[in-house]
Amino acid sequence: MHRLSDASALNTALERIDYRTTPEYYIDTEQVTDPVVAYLLSYCPTVFGLKKAIADLLAGRLDIELPEASGVIEPGAVVRGEVTVAAGALVAEGAYITGPVLVCPGTVIDAGARVRDHTIIGPSCRIGWGAEITRSLLVGGVFMKHTSFVGDSVLGLGVNIGAFASTTGLKVTCGPVTEPASEEVCAHLDGRRVAAGQTKFGAVIGDGVIVPAGTVLQPATLIGAHTLLHPKTQIGGFFPAGSQGR
Repeated sequence: MHRLSDASALNTALERIDYRTTPEYYIDTEQVTDPVVAYLLSYCPTVFGLKKAIADLLAGRLDIELPEASGVIEPGAVVRGEVTVAAGALVAEGAYITGPVLVCPGTVIDAGARVRDHTIIGPSCRIGWGAEITRSLLVGGVFMKHTSFVGDSVLGLGVNIGAFASTTGLKVTCGPVTEPASEEVCAHLDGRRVAAGQTKFGAVIGDGVIVPAGTVLQPATLIGAHTLLHPKTQIGGFFPAGSQGR
């Protein structure tokens, strides 16, 4: 429990948060029915905290339990590490999952899909052949049915990722590329830089957004809910909810 002075400092910090960096700006949290996903979204003041929260949750460091692992893993699926497949979820023959990963009810990870460490796939998602996901949260109803990549990102309700679309999470202003990364990624709002607090951060894609086929999202791209994206090779920056952009 916070002491009074701690609570005052916390409230002051929250007042400084730009609403456009909160989960609620991108996701209609009242429509999120999965308790684990809803907990994560309410736990984090900004979207930039979700990656660490996912890691803490999957490691058992948060005050919520994972669902029972009673979903279906077909023979021929490759599952390594701590992987929880909830009731009603399916990992099909030929799918690859490397934990820690949570697959929520109603989701299908199809043959040829790859899901990697520190990822939560929310309910009723469809992950198809050639799709790869790592260190990300898919809130629910996400379609990635074709070859594509999502890393270090947050995808809202009903997001559709087109074929050969990709997020990028690594800032590279001068070569060579180093691993682990050393440059902090920043988002851009109203011409100012907003630090993500991490060296890899892909995109936040709000509810109902369709990412056109062949599109590459630059690091720390923020796309508000129900934004219409026109086809373009690269997209970056901030797109307000309900806007149109390319």
